[in-house]
Amino acid sequence: MTNGVSAHGARRGITGVTAPPLLSALNIVSLGAEISALRRFRDERRGVPARPTESDLRTIMSYSVGSLVSDRYLPLLREELALEGDHLRAPQWSKSAVAPDRAFVVAIVGAGMSGIAAAHRLQQAGVDYVVFEKNDDVGGTWYENSYPGCRVDVQNHMYSYSFAQKHDWPNYFSPRHVLHDYFRQCAHEFGLLTHVQLRSEVVSATWQESSATWELVVRGPDGVRTVHVNALMSAVGQLNRPKFPDIAGRESFAGPSFHSAEWDHSVPLAGRRVAVIGTGASACQFIPEIAAQVDELVVFQRTAPWLIPAPRIHDSVDPGFGWLLGHVPFYAQWYRFWLFWRGAEGMLPAATVDLAYPPTERAVSALNDETRKLLTAWLEMTAGDDPELLAKITPNYPPLSKRFVLDNGVWAATLKQPHVTLVSTAIDRIETDGVRTRDGVLHEADVLIYGTGFQASRFLTPMKVVGRGGVDLHEQWSGDARAYLGIVVPGFPNFFCLYGPNTNIVVNGSIIYFSECEVHYAVECVRLLLEKGYGSLEPQRDVHDAYNAKIDEANRLRTWGFSKVSSWYKNETGRTAQNWPFTVLEFWEQTRAPNPDDYVLV
Repeated sequence: MTNGVSAHGARRGITGVTAPPLLSALNIVSLGAEISALRRFRDERRGVPARPTESDLRTIMSYSVGSLVSDRYLPLLREELALEGDHLRAPQWSKSAVAPDRAFVVAIVGAGMSGIAAAHRLQQAGVDYVVFEKNDDVGGTWYENSYPGCRVDVQNHMYSYSFAQKHDWPNYFSPRHVLHDYFRQCAHEFGLLTHVQLRSEVVSATWQESSATWELVVRGPDGVRTVHVNALMSAVGQLNRPKFPDIAGRESFAGPSFHSAEWDHSVPLAGRRVAVIGTGASACQFIPEIAAQVDELVVFQRTAPWLIPAPRIHDSVDPGFGWLLGHVPFYAQWYRFWLFWRGAEGMLPAATVDLAYPPTERAVSALNDETRKLLTAWLEMTAGDDPELLAKITPNYPPLSKRFVLDNGVWAATLKQPHVTLVSTAIDRIETDGVRTRDGVLHEADVLIYGTGFQASRFLTPMKVVGRGGVDLHEQWSGDARAYLGIVVPGFPNFFCLYGPNTNIVVNGSIIYFSECEVHYAVECVRLLLEKGYGSLEPQRDVHDAYNAKIDEANRLRTWGFSKVSSWYKNETGRTAQNWPFTVLEFWEQTRAPNPDDYVLV
């Protein structure tokens, strides 16, 4: 894998525009010097410049982001820049040095993005591991979701591992098959595939007090077997179990029906009447794709999504820009760095509640209201010639309360087509030949597609996890999952969640970055066990509770915690169990290394 990133200054905004930032008059003057330098590099075939000093790094970073970089951010930014390759984030220890004679095996459940990262880091540290994957290939969500139009909504030059950066992405926002190929290639190149057991589902995990091990029941191609390991990492993700709506008569529909996450490619759509329930992120990707095939398309919308302009969401990378990434030394790293910095806080200030404003279901602060105006202007630009449609697709809740959708104008253009109908009237029930709304109208359909999201709050399901004293984790959580740092849980020793409770990011950063932080912390916990000779590690209950109280307090002061709008960010109790409410720097700082005082160590 090669390194991927640009050195232009950024003006932080709300748009999803992915080209290098707009240039001020001052930048235009400097652009001439930059072009001259590139021409000299091309024509004179100069060698790779020397690595910048610490002082140089501070100067270049400050120029890149358009402001002086705080000393607090510098260690994180140097690590993210990765001019020294993977050295700064790789484990700085090895099992052969700290516990050469101790047998220790880690099981990883899931071979998606987080599972691959965990396997790579454990392998670097020389720790034995095995990966159990229920599917017949690695890749997680990018393997499972194959619906038309599926693609990432974070720019790929940042949506990639720090240890496997890639400059030659074909698109700014890659489609699903490109991402699946990337993750599979990573697993292959790092030699992880020999440790992955495919078509092997962990049915249950039970802590064995006498041996300080986890007993796993694994269902595989050859039947059910029992495996014992010293530590367990769950990398099953949050968005992997389809959620179907609670609508009467759902089983009565006579035609084919399926969820977007389990797309049935055997069902022909050409020339047929298709009904789609849902207008979330996945639905907004596949609806424009299938609209070109079907005879009639009816889209049922419960809540309109806020659309964020992203003109390049479907674009291929410009050849000239691709040349810069592939040929100019360090350009790719600096471009990735700029993208990372732009998302370090991202739209978090606009999602923060100002109690003195005062907050309402229109806006939670003056900045949030400005965001509403800007996003409304985009809706007016794309649908203003159709007042009825504009009224339907304009949300009635504060921006950033729900998952937003990137858009280049295709959403309104799709809904304006004569054979496409957007229905905002609530659904009453599903019948044999269609969907009936509460106004009594039957919308006939031959095929019914659910774009209704996932069971995000049901962490780890359907796997059963039993900790100390025979306590079932799902019973302990009782529908309200919590973990210390989103990673570890009292009463469940040597157990680590990746993409666990309150580690979902909404308006800042990349989920891969968060996953790498979580993996780093979990691997450092393994180091603590091995280096100090402990058999088990679990967080103190009071430390866990105090941490979650802080998370809950902060989430109540974010748009998603304040607004009453329906969202998968909240669980059945109404608590925000998914989202991280702070900056990426704060998550990085809290996952550097475990504090032994936070733990019960035996």
